[in-house]
Amino acid sequence: MKKFFHKIKLFFFPPAGTPRWLRVLPYAVLGVFTLILLTAGAYTWEYTNSPEFCGTSCHTMPPEYTAYLTSPHARIACVDCHIGKGFIATRITRKAGDLKHVVKTAFKSYEFPIRADDLRPARETCELCHFPEKFSDDSLRRIRTYGDDKANTPEDIYLSLKTGGGSARQGLGKGIHWHIENPIYYYASDPEEQEIPYVKYTLEDGTVKEYIDIESGIDPASINPDELKEMDCITCHNRITHLVTPPEETIDGLITTGQISSDIPDIRRQAVALYSGVFETQQMGLNHIAGLEGYYQTYYPEYYAENQDKISQAIQVLQDAYSNSVYPEQNSDWTTHPNNIGHQNSPGCFRCHDGKHLDQDNKAIRLECNLCHSIPVTAGPNDFVAELEINRGVEPTSHLNENWITMHHLVYNESCASCHTMDDPGGTSNTSFCSNSACHGSVWTYAGFDAPKLKAVLESQLPGEPTPSPEGPKALTYTESIGPMLTARCGVCHGENGQMGLNVTSYASLMEGSQNGPVIAVQDPQNSLLVQKQSGDTPHFAQLTAEELDLMIQWIQAGAPE
Repeated sequence: MKKFFHKIKLFFFPPAGTPRWLRVLPYAVLGVFTLILLTAGAYTWEYTNSPEFCGTSCHTMPPEYTAYLTSPHARIACVDCHIGKGFIATRITRKAGDLKHVVKTAFKSYEFPIRADDLRPARETCELCHFPEKFSDDSLRRIRTYGDDKANTPEDIYLSLKTGGGSARQGLGKGIHWHIENPIYYYASDPEEQEIPYVKYTLEDGTVKEYIDIESGIDPASINPDELKEMDCITCHNRITHLVTPPEETIDGLITTGQISSDIPDIRRQAVALYSGVFETQQMGLNHIAGLEGYYQTYYPEYYAENQDKISQAIQVLQDAYSNSVYPEQNSDWTTHPNNIGHQNSPGCFRCHDGKHLDQDNKAIRLECNLCHSIPVTAGPNDFVAELEINRGVEPTSHLNENWITMHHLVYNESCASCHTMDDPGGTSNTSFCSNSACHGSVWTYAGFDAPKLKAVLESQLPGEPTPSPEGPKALTYTESIGPMLTARCGVCHGENGQMGLNVTSYASLMEGSQNGPVIAVQDPQNSLLVQKQSGDTPHFAQLTAEELDLMIQWIQAGAPE
């Protein structure tokens, strides 16, 4: 060994008189070795940054990798989000911090399902490509589902999605992306951020608004400010790259794209039932799906004999989808990671917009069906036209209450007919605005409609019952006939703090008029603004009948007595 080290020493430190090439040779060898090391290091760095390394070199990653490959970010490297961009030394330091995962893998100290933490802020990742201050126009969305009947009857839900965004300085800063343009902070009481009992944001004038889940019992003073998080892209888009859809959505998508034929009788119901099964291993689930062939052999023998290829394809497609989404050995499926987009399969938007996050004035973070999208419209196979209702006018004062959607079923009355069709109210027949199956046909598990502590708050905010329209002969005075008629017809919009400053529910306020001046010109119906609005070419929202308008004209001609 001493001889070996002696030779090494002579090689790097040759004695005097050694030929020049022998003295240069050690430095040449070191240079070549360094070049090889740097090249190998560069290739190693690139490989360890590749999605293939992240997804296939670690046996804990198949569920996330298969979802990533079919995601909108399939061409984005994993490290761009999980490590982030930046100076090479910074990225190396961040990556060194993830050596803990290597240790956990080596000693099998990890737990299933795998969950990511310590992600880079969205400002440093998502917003390098996506710019929330760029305004996005509303977009039409179609959600196609299929029935559990023999014919797999299709049904479409249409809505206009109000993505919005833009800067408030440009008169924009609205829609869904309003949340990114404005500084919103929240406190989550669980690691998955599914329970958010406290929210605050700052208005342009510096006023701080705080909202507390009335059911949580949390004291804002007890919250450590360091535990507040600022809302960003990932607050909602948490599964955009690793989404595993529920069985119903998966099967509906496969039928819509034609991978599973909608001609196969009863295929939607059977496929969902098989796909939803809980099994100890993935292979057991695949075998269960293969049993679909026996079902059609038994219950639809004639169809099976003529369409065996369609059924075989359906089984193969189902098995492929299942094997890419369900990993029982790793406790990973569509229920593992909540998806914060939407509000049906997990709390999502309703983590804050559930109607029971109230401020000190008992005003809620708005729970409103047309806040982030239009009122959804359902269309079946025989509906050749789907009519989306987009509000372009004023709203009744009652609708401006932040708790309106939570309480609207408690104040339903004939005044609603001024703007909405009302057949089968609260039903799912889709025969009117008030029988929308997209609204009333679902159980909104995560909304706060039935929160016990909210009930008392709502009762104190309920508007009074409208005065019924007068019946039978009445004296031609405001008190006897005109007042009750106007209150019933117009009071919803033009009551206290009414639209355009007009309040028709008292004689004094009616005669005072609106922001545009008097609406009643005594003994001069033709110059009375109220009569002009009701008799003009442009229909008003709450239109008086011909008989009611005639009564109004007679009252004005008579001097508009109280």
